[in-house]
Amino acid sequence: MIPKEFREKLGIGAGRKLLLRLVENHLEIVPLPEEPVKGLRGMLKAKTSLAAELLEERRKDDAGDEKRHI
Repeated sequence: MIPKEFREKLGIGAGRKLLLRLVENHLEIVPLPEEPVKGLRGMLKAKTSLAAELLEERRKDDAGDEKRHI
């Protein structure tokens, strides 16, 4: 049984699924997301758009080309 104080801090209620992991000489208890798919949303989201980065790089290249032709 997990003490009430710990359950409250971790948001563990009745029926909540947990991941138990044995790490060396201790046990780790990790509450699993109630909706796992929602928990993964945005996980791979880039901070900036790759398309925007490519367009900016091309603008810089174009500006450099214009300077060389003058």
